[in-house]
Amino acid sequence: MTAPENQLIALLPRKDRLRLHAVSEPWPLLLAEVLNEPGRLTRHVYFPTAGFVSLVTLIEGHPGLEIGMVGREGMLGAQLALGVAATPLRALVQGSGEAWRLTAVAFRNALADSVALQRVLGRYLYVRMAQLASAAACLRFHMIEPRLARWLLMSQDRAGTDSFHVTHEFLAYMLGVRRVGITVAAGSLQRGGLIAYHRGMLTVLNRAGLEAAACACYAADQRVHAAWLSTPVAPAPGA
Repeated sequence: MTAPENQLIALLPRKDRLRLHAVSEPWPLLLAEVLNEPGRLTRHVYFPTAGFVSLVTLIEGHPGLEIGMVGREGMLGAQLALGVAATPLRALVQGSGEAWRLTAVAFRNALADSVALQRVLGRYLYVRMAQLASAAACLRFHMIEPRLARWLLMSQDRAGTDSFHVTHEFLAYMLGVRRVGITVAAGSLQRGGLIAYHRGMLTVLNRAGLEAAACACYAADQRVHAAWLSTPVAPAPGA
């Protein structure tokens, strides 16, 4: 299996990319597979190159709630860069694909040997913090339909296609609302010609219209990502 490049890895100087790939292996991301559970030690980190993973927080007595996604723009296991071995969230593969996988030990060694990787992950952790803060405000203040539009845009960005499988039940689980709320919101988007939905297959028909229907959080996330993760890191002096 040959995997294309992850965007974080692509920001590294060539020498650092090659060293990271040397200790990584291409790995399939299987739909509905749980890669991490809260509180458990992180044994592997993943740099997705296709597909995407939902980050789900669990609260006792309640179903899980998605608070973020990781696709080819990021990585899973970034908390290791802070010296934290346990993961705080459930990581659920939402869109099948591929990733570069390496052990936690290999990742720590690669991090110690690469100033560029340290800088990239510092930027990424900042972006994740900003996006988690945005997600918290979005859950509290925004209505279901704009949140659903945002979620669909985020999924489309990471799926790399206009069509993907998703059920109303799963959407309700991810957005933390009742299924009837998803049915009403999705019906409104469909009547507006923005999406088509049939037998679990959702297709984005009007990307610009969906962006207009989404809450401002989507554009804010895009801006913070572009500001911090669009510029390659220069090689360390003497490297």
